[in-house]
Amino acid sequence: MIKKLNPRTPSTRSMTVADYRVLSAVKPRKQLTERLKKNAGRNNQGKISMRHQGGGNKIVYRQIDFKQSKIGIPGKIETIEYDPYRTAFIALVLYADGERRYILAPHTMKVGDRILTDPNAPLENGMRTVLKRIPVGAFVHNVELQPGTGGQLIRSAGASAQILAHEDGYTHLKMPSGEIRKILWDCYASIGQISNPEYNLVTLGKAGRSRWLNIRPTVRGSVMNPRDHPYGGGEGRQPRGTRKPKTKWGKITGGHKTRRKNRYSNKLIVKRRK
Repeated sequence: MIKKLNPRTPSTRSMTVADYRVLSAVKPRKQLTERLKKNAGRNNQGKISMRHQGGGNKIVYRQIDFKQSKIGIPGKIETIEYDPYRTAFIALVLYADGERRYILAPHTMKVGDRILTDPNAPLENGMRTVLKRIPVGAFVHNVELQPGTGGQLIRSAGASAQILAHEDGYTHLKMPSGEIRKILWDCYASIGQISNPEYNLVTLGKAGRSRWLNIRPTVRGSVMNPRDHPYGGGEGRQPRGTRKPKTKWGKITGGHKTRRKNRYSNKLIVKRRK
């Protein structure tokens, strides 16, 4: 559910926030957190490799268990929490052996619910099992690419992939992008959709809220000078003076395929996204 604030100030006039009433009013578990060094979009040489990043609030990283490797050990959801490093909510799980770990919270999961990672786990929301056991038509998230590597696909808020078929040792998954891809059916996946599905409806409402999120302003190329961008120059709102869309450095970008033609995983893609 998305909350629209009363327009008591100009900044809250069009601002919306996710409904956090489903979250537990607790601080993150200290043993499962760490501080990450900020790099403001810079690489290991100190050069900016991702523009328009910097500043932002200090945040504490929560260590997420993407593998959920406690096979056959049942767990219970203790809390549902906010995570500033990701769009989805996270859940603190207390396992039967006394260990606690953070996992990505499935949608509709509540405090007190049970979860289990096992090849023979029941086919219920939040359970984690191998793909070949999950029926066709079901939705999954946090999917492994190779057995034992931990979940690498479908991890953002509200995301899910649909199982279309099982054949010849592979499961056919329809990704959120529309791409249909083959994954080894011995890989683990969690059943259901990820939490916070209405995240894409949130409106920041003001520039300052972007700065809190480590996002710096982006200037359009068409308002720059000709020496600064291929689209710059001209009087007023001139159209761009070049036929094809380009980056600041003159590289063609619009409609230009960036995927390598000889990439090893091309043979696993049944249908490309539109």
